[in-house]
Amino acid sequence: MAMKKLATKSCLNRFIFCDSKDCDLTNYEDTLRYVDKIHPDSIIHLAALSGGVQLSMNHPATLLRDNSYMTLNIVEAARIHSVKKIVLTLSSGMYPESSPDPIQETFIHDGAPHISNYGYSFAKRLIEPVIRSYRSEYDMSVIGLVPNGIYGEHGNFSYEEAPMWASLIRRFHENADSERNIVIWGDGTPLREHTYAEDIARAFLWCLDHYDSADILNIGTTEEYSVSEIAYMIADNFNVDKSRIIFDTLKPTGIHRKSTDNSNFVSQSHFVYTPFKDGLAKTINWFKENYPNPNKIRL
Repeated sequence: MAMKKLATKSCLNRFIFCDSKDCDLTNYEDTLRYVDKIHPDSIIHLAALSGGVQLSMNHPATLLRDNSYMTLNIVEAARIHSVKKIVLTLSSGMYPESSPDPIQETFIHDGAPHISNYGYSFAKRLIEPVIRSYRSEYDMSVIGLVPNGIYGEHGNFSYEEAPMWASLIRRFHENADSERNIVIWGDGTPLREHTYAEDIARAFLWCLDHYDSADILNIGTTEEYSVSEIAYMIADNFNVDKSRIIFDTLKPTGIHRKSTDNSNFVSQSHFVYTPFKDGLAKTINWFKENYPNPNKIRL
């Protein structure tokens, strides 16, 4: 949605936006037919099956299978139909749990990802050898970009699939006027980087026009906050007493820190990011204005 919003400001006729109603990317024949139908010059692949800790732990095989199918189907369809450039999306969560901070792109295969997210992580990690293989054998222009913690308007706020920030926004909103405690998994100490969705869209468009290398590229912000700090920021936006926030230390906390090194991208693009507090305020205001309209918010 952020990509569509950005395109509207400049050159909408340059883009065709596809969702699951148009094409099932996990189905090879469907993907092949759709690429043949629209004949794109380039493809930006943003689709993914992902969500919070519960989804990752309960459905690792589904996440591994469906995300891998989508990647392979799109790249193979692009090869057959001579698409000029393909931009693929990885995830900072794929990096090894043992990686030193900040995480550089070359660390990708140096160890196993965190156990809580291994299905999704390995599906995203697969993209790196896909890029190198298709560039090597078929001389295709395929690149891979690594965002981190995307947030913003039009995110997924469903209880089953929402990432941490979206789940908290919905829960604080729905419980703002009650006296019930709001329970958050883990101890609240993990540090996370979150990049505003419009920033990610701008980064993708810059790379589409200016970047062409087999080396994957970290494109997210390096600004980070702990889970507890994010929860308290959201609580403040809803005027919720922080004493109502309970951290359940019997639940998984997740990896403590996974900060990324974006110097390769920033040195080339001179990119400036939206401060997290500003983007979060915009996102919460949008949520308040549109909740509970199912045509506006994924609930």
